[in-house]
Amino acid sequence: MALLRDPLLNKGTAFTEEERDAFGLRGFLPAHVLSMQEQVERTLINLRSLPSDLEKYIALNALHDRNEALFFRVVCDNIDEIQPLIYTPTVGLACQRFGLIFQRPRGMFIGANDRGRIGELLGNWPYQAKLIVVTDGERILGLGDLGAHGMGIPVGKLSLYSACAGVHPEHCLPVMLDVGTNNEELLNDPYYIGLRQKRISGAAYDEFVDEFITAARETFPGVLIQFEDFANHSAFRLLHKYRDKTSVFNDDIQGTAAVALAGLFSALRVGGGKLVDQTVLFLGAGEAATGIADLVVSAMRAEGASEADAIRRNWLVDSRGLVVKDRPGLTEHKLRYAHEHAPIGDFLTAIETLKPTAIIGVAAVGGAFTPEVLQAMARINQRPIVFALSNPTSKAECSAEEAYRHTGGRALFACGSPYDPVEFDGKTFVPRQGNNSYIFPGVGLGAIASGSRRVTDEMFMAAAHTLAYLVNDDDIEQGSLYPALPRIREVSAHIAAAVAEVAYKRGLATGQAPNDLIGYIESQMYDPHY
Repeated sequence: MALLRDPLLNKGTAFTEEERDAFGLRGFLPAHVLSMQEQVERTLINLRSLPSDLEKYIALNALHDRNEALFFRVVCDNIDEIQPLIYTPTVGLACQRFGLIFQRPRGMFIGANDRGRIGELLGNWPYQAKLIVVTDGERILGLGDLGAHGMGIPVGKLSLYSACAGVHPEHCLPVMLDVGTNNEELLNDPYYIGLRQKRISGAAYDEFVDEFITAARETFPGVLIQFEDFANHSAFRLLHKYRDKTSVFNDDIQGTAAVALAGLFSALRVGGGKLVDQTVLFLGAGEAATGIADLVVSAMRAEGASEADAIRRNWLVDSRGLVVKDRPGLTEHKLRYAHEHAPIGDFLTAIETLKPTAIIGVAAVGGAFTPEVLQAMARINQRPIVFALSNPTSKAECSAEEAYRHTGGRALFACGSPYDPVEFDGKTFVPRQGNNSYIFPGVGLGAIASGSRRVTDEMFMAAAHTLAYLVNDDDIEQGSLYPALPRIREVSAHIAAAVAEVAYKRGLATGQAPNDLIGYIESQMYDPHY
């Protein structure tokens, strides 16, 4: 019975006759033995019959809880269909409804009321974690403070680590740091699963996070920790505090930056020119925008620009308009991109004034790339670069169809949420997501496989170059700036090798570099089978 109840070991109706005898399973299972492929087909029949994406999410979650190998086989073999169900955009709705659909705990919920004994809690985890994805639920996607309901994000993220990069699920630990919520709707929700209190902040918050980081490193030596969906005021601070001390990164800052930079490299293959000659205007001035801008500046400097010139080619627009130097009250992460310029109150006027070659939306303001914005970009540029990266879909700055229609089919477009192919003027465009799942699984795998003691910006730069390199001519011809998602394990293996190579070169890895690095990486990848 223990085998049937352990999702890492359960094979359900696929246990063979010999296994049923050896493990005392006789009588617990129906007579017919199904192959894994037959189980996959049955799962898909049931899944496709469900009426909504949320119900499909719930069904997949239940499968994940009872049979991990089958769950990951379904995901790996049908990544185009399943990824939007287990992560964006469906995971956003799942987090909003988390208290209602909660079935079985996965990962660890560590509350502010657990201060002083976090090490004891982590010691209860039955496996040796090599990778932790942790959130405090304060900025879930573009949906804001969802408190403990944000646990759906680390769970989904780690599912993608296993499916897309072959990090073994036994080594993955999702963690929710439940420090309360300031969302009154949740505090009044009878089905809210978290602490019913306002968020702790200041020194109490910092001490709590520090206790967690210290306990995680002691309980799981060498563990890689990914910060996920922390609010801006915490995200930058925590990354800067720990990045030079241990193996941590923030996917919202660094992963988003790498996938966006890779998209820019791909777009320039079509539109021509060098990155160093581009002017990039961001809608948004939070962790995603400044993270992308920082990596773009590094890439421009690698092409020969001075730091000052590279910074001047990146501009931010926030809810108050263009970020300029003399605006009072600017937060620290915006100051680097606060240029000498007269105030501009709206995004369209900023486009008309600054004449950017690329606009990147990361503000989670749905519909912000209006027809007028897109038409202005097309008027200024022969091949305007338009990245509408906010998710879920309700928060997208524009749809793929809008981007192509309002630019006469000339936009070089990437999106944060999935869109179907678009027919325009006799041509079929296949937009692809600038999704962090192209980047973070490979970065994590490379760091784990090499035993890297740090995760550096150089590794994300290597990941961006590798991802852009893997975009082929057929992709470019149909307007795709990223590889096809079914190639994701190949992409992740190459990114992992590039990351590991940096770790070995910079003396951050444990042990010697293998002679066949890509072969070594592939040998470390979990392949779900019985």
